[in-house]
Amino acid sequence: MNVRRLIPATAVAGAVTLGLVTLSACGGSSSAADKGTDGKLDVVASFYPMQYLAEQIGGGHVAVQTLTKPGVEPHDLELKPRQIGELADADVLLYLKGIQPAVDEAIAQAGVTHTIDAATLTTLEAHGTESGEGHAHEDEEAHAGEEHAAEESQEGHDHGSEAGNDPHIWLDPVKYAEVAKGVGAAFAKADPDHAADYEKNTAALVKKLGALDTAFETGLKNTATRTFITTHSAFGYLAERYHLDQEGISGMDPESEPSPARIKELQDVAKAEKVTTVFFETLASDKTAKTLAQDTGLKTDVLDPLEGITDASRGDDYIEVMQSNLAALKKALGAK
Repeated sequence: MNVRRLIPATAVAGAVTLGLVTLSACGGSSSAADKGTDGKLDVVASFYPMQYLAEQIGGGHVAVQTLTKPGVEPHDLELKPRQIGELADADVLLYLKGIQPAVDEAIAQAGVTHTIDAATLTTLEAHGTESGEGHAHEDEEAHAGEEHAAEESQEGHDHGSEAGNDPHIWLDPVKYAEVAKGVGAAFAKADPDHAADYEKNTAALVKKLGALDTAFETGLKNTATRTFITTHSAFGYLAERYHLDQEGISGMDPESEPSPARIKELQDVAKAEKVTTVFFETLASDKTAKTLAQDTGLKTDVLDPLEGITDASRGDDYIEVMQSNLAALKKALGAK
């Protein structure tokens, strides 16, 4: 995640809106996919959160490829013509519309019968602005001009869906479980011979996500502060789920430079809310986070948005990294 830019709204708008799963091919009557030569369902996932779902739910019945390799910044992914052409050969395409414009456009052109847009499997909401999450203690009138300027600067550059919604649904275990159920049902329709196994695997994953949700709910129930500061405003769903206040330094783009007014605002929030830690991403620049932390006498730590797993990740898979995120939040918030 060394480079990140905001998603052009025009690119997102250019992608064709896809439903959950189209069940009949042109002129065909069967809902079953034509599986690969090895007898497995060939699944192409757009990036790690989709890959994890496909592997957990598909088990031994699927062969999963991901378009975004470990260490590659998902939002800036560019597909080669060969990759775009090969999408049409997949049995199932699993993606999250609004995260990767190049993927959105390529999938819209691929015409694969079993195409799953994870964004349609749960309810998306608007989170994160250039001024953070709209903290309860902000003076709306005082910041009206700054927010208007931020909106103008982001016009045509929203990081999210065409409606301005936050696409980071996988960071909320409850919403991720909702998506998992939809993916499981879609796999069963694409490969009805193994529907029972997909159902069983989905139930097992949902159970693990339920345990993760309980761990977050219990672990963050009693804390010294409810506010955390992060470079990347990716944790809006997580914050809402567990009654926390997310304050993003640079909104949805952790590589952009915050205004002096925003830095002053965060310093005031940190003091008023007894914030102890400024979070940054393992693979993104920590310069701004460390500068803010130094100026305010705060610590720094990692809060992983889980857009990919690398050697630098604090865990080998989604569950482990989320558990590491929970541990970091408990420490920073002063959990009792």
